Amino acid sequence: MDMQQWIEKILDYDYRLSQSLRLKTDSAALKKMASIFAHTGDSWFWLAGLVLLWLFGNPEWRYKAAILAISLVILAVFVLFLKFTIRRRRPEGDWGGIYRKTDPHSFPSGHAARAALLAVMAIGLGPAWFGLVVGIWAPFVSLARIVMGVHYVSDVVVGFIIGIIVGWVLLDLQGVIVLAAPFIF
Repeated sequence: MDMQQWIEKILDYDYRLSQSLRLKTDSAALKKMASIFAHTGDSWFWLAGLVLLWLFGNPEWRYKAAILAISLVILAVFVLFLKFTIRRRRPEGDWGGIYRKTDPHSFPSGHAARAALLAVMAIGLGPAWFGLVVGIWAPFVSLARIVMGVHYVSDVVVGFIIGIIVGWVLLDLQGVIVLAAPFIF
C-alpha cells in the first residue's frame, strides 16, 4: 500500500467514525445541550469574558485574563495558518452555519485547540477549582463539535493536541508574554 492509499484509508475511517458519533436524535434537549457546549468554545465568547474579567477583576485575575487573552490570540493565528494551509472542508451538515460561512476549513479544530489551551493554562495558572472546571469542560466542547457535525474526529484530536502543546509552551513563556503585551496590542 502506497502513502496515498494509506492516507485515503485513514480519512475514510475518520469519516465513518465521525458520522457514527453525530447526533441522530429528535431530543430537542440533547441537541440544545450539545449546541451550547459547541458554542462555549467560541473565541469571541472567551475574549469578551476575559475583557470583562480584566476590567472588573482584582489584580491577580487581571493578570490571568491578560495571559489567557494573549495566548488565545497567538493560538488563533497558528490554527488559522494551519487551516488555510491544509484547507480540509468541513463535514456536510446543517448545523453551524456561522462556522461554515466564516471558516469553511475544519482541520485542525480551533474550538478543540482553544478548549485544550484554556484547560492547560487554567490548571497552570490556578486556582485549582478554575483548572478543574475548565479541564472538565474542554473535552465536552471538543466532542460537541463532532456530535453537531462541524468537525471530523481527527480535526478535534489534532486540535486538542495542538492546544495542549501551545498551552504548555505559553505557560512557560508567560513572563515574556507579559513583557511583549504592549508591543502586541
